[in-house]
Amino acid sequence: MNFNIKTVPFSTHGSFLVISHISVPGYGEGLYIRNIRGGDEDLGPVFKIDVIDEHKDIVPYEVQAEPALLSLLTKDEGKIRFCFSSPETIRIQSCKYGVRLTAVTGSYDYSVKNSDGTWEINSFAQEIRFNLAQHKGEMHVDAPFKELRSTHMIIDLIPNERNGLDAALTEYKTVLPKQPDYQDFESVVEKARSDFRAWVDKMLPAPKWLKPGHDLATYITWSCVVKSEGLLTRKAMYMSKNWMTNIWSWDNCFNAMALAKHQPELAWDQFMIFFDHQDESGVLPDFINNRYALWNCCKPPIHGWTLKCMMERTDYIGKEQLQEVYEPLCKWTDWWMNYRDDDGDGIPQYNHGNDSGWDNSTIFHSGTPIESPDLSAFLILQMEVLSEIGRKLGRDEEAFIWQERSEFLLKRMVEHFWKDGKFVALKSGEHTHTPSESLVLFIPLILGHRLGEEITAYLISGLKNFFTDHGFATERLSSPYYREDGYWRGPIWAPTTLILIKALKSVQQLEFASEAAKRFCRMANENGMAENFNAKTGEGLRDRAFTWTSSVFLLLANEYLRSKDYIS
Repeated sequence: MNFNIKTVPFSTHGSFLVISHISVPGYGEGLYIRNIRGGDEDLGPVFKIDVIDEHKDIVPYEVQAEPALLSLLTKDEGKIRFCFSSPETIRIQSCKYGVRLTAVTGSYDYSVKNSDGTWEINSFAQEIRFNLAQHKGEMHVDAPFKELRSTHMIIDLIPNERNGLDAALTEYKTVLPKQPDYQDFESVVEKARSDFRAWVDKMLPAPKWLKPGHDLATYITWSCVVKSEGLLTRKAMYMSKNWMTNIWSWDNCFNAMALAKHQPELAWDQFMIFFDHQDESGVLPDFINNRYALWNCCKPPIHGWTLKCMMERTDYIGKEQLQEVYEPLCKWTDWWMNYRDDDGDGIPQYNHGNDSGWDNSTIFHSGTPIESPDLSAFLILQMEVLSEIGRKLGRDEEAFIWQERSEFLLKRMVEHFWKDGKFVALKSGEHTHTPSESLVLFIPLILGHRLGEEITAYLISGLKNFFTDHGFATERLSSPYYREDGYWRGPIWAPTTLILIKALKSVQQLEFASEAAKRFCRMANENGMAENFNAKTGEGLRDRAFTWTSSVFLLLANEYLRSKDYIS
């Protein structure tokens, strides 16, 4: 498979290093080696990559990218190749042309030559060091030092006529670890390909007509995993290695679901990593990266719903795992009831759109806090799951209480939100109706037949008003607030698609569910694993290499699109 480097970064499983096409002020547009630590406020550019000839003039090139190998191709059939030999090391190989690495420098950055002929490059801005070793060819370093820093750093890697060029760029924090014995470049490439094939073998299969999407989703999920480091207490699948370089506390749930069947331990790590950082009050952080967690908002409590889905997909989640998650899930549930019910009416609220995951949904158009039926619906299911876990753990009295609480909240939710034959969102305290034509008001369908025949029928029928040729728009197309690239005011999103398809299946709307899955998968197959999609055209929008989109694609293609001809 090949992918477009302008939309999908080149990286490897476990690595914080990325090669992607970006623009950096003062350095221009092009290919850069990036360090994606520290979150999405910084693209993390470290080196700009250029191809140079024997006169050190820059040569134009085209990029060919596949999971294990990135090649820069010149017009006269020159080829410069990049491959990860480990999550920390990028190997560079060429026969004819050289490579120029121009460091993106800041205060205190410097280079120094080591006694073994390698160079140390110290990036203060990125809080990381690099070792640059030349196995074949020559290395010319231009890094004049003035007062506190190198004023610039330009490294030219030049092939020699007999052996060509073979160099290694390795990241490290303090002292360079002992490096493995030298392996020739072809062996490194084959090892990288073997690692990727091993991941492919653990992916959910899909019908063959979805092979382009399956290939891309498989690569994106493989390459977006980073190793445990800092606040990342477990291996984590980032949302993207473009610029959404964090994990968010509902995005991770969809990745966990896709991994549950064939990689249950990694799936469990995705699910539990936020509970590792749970506040004493019970709230989970909004997002985490290796350096910090954000607590200004949170994400919706879909974790009980997720856990139920995971338990249906794997036997891995046994008593040990249930004991690990039970108390944290109790605290997370209670947090909403204790700290997000300002008017004391027994109905929890969102204090900001970000708390819902639907950041700018029209239910928040008139301000917050907002009581929305989707939040109560998720908590009703979460309480049910806690009741089920309690019984499995022999905590029968607690299980009974959780079931009672679930049933009580269900009754209150219907009384509170079902107005004039439809669900509405209400301003907390005032309980005034917030006019909205948002898809979020149909999420309560996850409760299935618990809602009764009238409400269920309304929700099923109403969903058809959001259903386009590509799937479920997040705002009704006739709404005055609909925007083609309006984030949660129109575009199609993977997580809500999966939630609603599973909801349709729960009420035996199998044909509707299958058709929704087909439309979404066809769209992603043709337009890539984008953060979201234009509901009218299917065009991919925003970040074009998103893991939760990839995971939802894999789940839907595997579970809802039946075929006798699967990718093997």
